[in-house]
Amino acid sequence: MLSAVLLSLCFSPAILAASGSRAERKDVYNRLGNLSPYHKAPAVPGIESALPNDCTVEQVMLMQRHGSRWPLASELVYIQNLSYKLGNASDAVQKADLPQSLQFLKAGYTTQLGHDNLTAPGRKQLFDHGVDFLLDYPHLHTDTIVAGGQDRVIESAEWFAKGYFGRYYPNSPPVNFTTVPEDSKTVSWITPMDTCSEWDYDYGGNATIEWGTVYLPPITKRLSGYLPGVNITDDDTHGALYACAYDLAAYGVSPWCNFFTHDEIYNFEYELDLLMDGAFGYGLPGQMGPILGTLYVNKLIERFSNKTGDAEELYLEFGHDTTIDQALTALGLAKDTPPLSAKGPVNPNREWRTSEQVPFAAKMIWEKFTCSKSLNGTSQIRLLLNGETFPLTMCSNTAEDRRFGTCAFEEFVRANAFSTNTSYGDAAWNATCGPATVPVQA
Repeated sequence: MLSAVLLSLCFSPAILAASGSRAERKDVYNRLGNLSPYHKAPAVPGIESALPNDCTVEQVMLMQRHGSRWPLASELVYIQNLSYKLGNASDAVQKADLPQSLQFLKAGYTTQLGHDNLTAPGRKQLFDHGVDFLLDYPHLHTDTIVAGGQDRVIESAEWFAKGYFGRYYPNSPPVNFTTVPEDSKTVSWITPMDTCSEWDYDYGGNATIEWGTVYLPPITKRLSGYLPGVNITDDDTHGALYACAYDLAAYGVSPWCNFFTHDEIYNFEYELDLLMDGAFGYGLPGQMGPILGTLYVNKLIERFSNKTGDAEELYLEFGHDTTIDQALTALGLAKDTPPLSAKGPVNPNREWRTSEQVPFAAKMIWEKFTCSKSLNGTSQIRLLLNGETFPLTMCSNTAEDRRFGTCAFEEFVRANAFSTNTSYGDAAWNATCGPATVPVQA
C-alpha cells in the first residue's frame, strides 16, 4: 500500500507547481482511456441535453460497467517488476539526482495492488450511481437486476443496488438478482465474444505492441537518465504508466502520474484506445466487431418494441467496457475514417476515445420516450453515455432529431437492419465467428 509519506508527496505544492494546475492534473486523470476514474462525458456541441418539457420517458435500459478495479494479472506484473527493480536498486535510487516529480522514490515505492477485483473507489462509484439513477427516474420501477457472472461485475451490481433500493436490499423490496455466465456455453449480450470461437484478444494487443515501439523508448530514455544503475526498460516504463492508472483506481492518488507529460499520458490513452478498438471494436477483422454487438442491439430493440409481449419499463444490467464498445460498433457510432492506426493518431479529434466512452463505472442509458407535441409526437429513442447525450447520427433525420441527438424509434430500428437481420448461429455469425457452439433454439 502507498505509505503516508508517499501520499503526502502525491499532491505537494511543489509537485503541483511543476506538473501544472489542479485542473490540468484532473484532465490528465480523465485521459487514461478505459482505466480512467469515472467522470462525466463532455457535452457534444450543438446538442441540447434536456428534452422538451412535453416529453415523458417510458422505458429505460441501463448497461453499467463495473467500477474501478485492481489491475488485471497481466498488467500487474509490469507494476510489480518495476517495484522490485527499484527496491533492489535502492542504493542507486538514493544517490540519484531526481527531479521533484520523482522525489517520492527516495521514500521507496512498493506496490501491494491486488488484481481483477473491485477497489474501494469502485464501490463508491457504483453506490453513487445507484442513488443518482433513482433520482433521475423515480417514476420507473423494477425488481430485477442482471449482472455478468464475474466477481467485480456482481459486486458492482450489489453496490448499485444498495444505493438504488436502500439499506434493506435485497429483502425490502424483494429483488431478483440474476447472473449471466461469462463463458463459451452462454449466448450473452453482455459478453458476446465468449461464444465467438474466432475472436482473439490479441487483435488489439498486436496493435499496441507496434505502437509501443514508437512511444515507450523516449520515455524510458528520460526515466533512465534520472535513474542510472537501475536498468529501466520499456516494460518498466509501461509499469509506471499502469501504476499511474491503478494507484488512482485503488487509492485515488498516484505519484507516478506527475512524472509524465501531458503528451505522454495522451499517448498512453491512445494505446488503450487502440487496444479496445482492436479487440472489441472496429479494428476486429471483417465484420466481427459489428456482428458481436448485434446481440446487444437486438436485445434493446426487442425490449423497446415489446416484441415478446413482456417488456418491462426499467432494466438494470451490469457488464464491462467491452459490452458498451461492442454495442457502439454495431450501431456504427464513434467510428473513425480512416481507422485508428498502430503507428500513431492520424486525427487528434478521433471519434473512438475510451476515456469518454468507457471509463471505470461507465453508464450507457437508453431512453424510450414520447412527446405530446415535440419531435412529431412519435416514440423516440435517446442514448445517454456517461451523463451526456450521445447523438444517434445514423437515424437523426429531422432538425429536431439533430437538435436533441435523438431519433424516432421506427427510424432507429430501420437504421439498424444489419443487427435485426443477424442472430447468433446464422450464416453471417458463423461466417465470422465459426460454427455456433451453443445449440440455437428454433
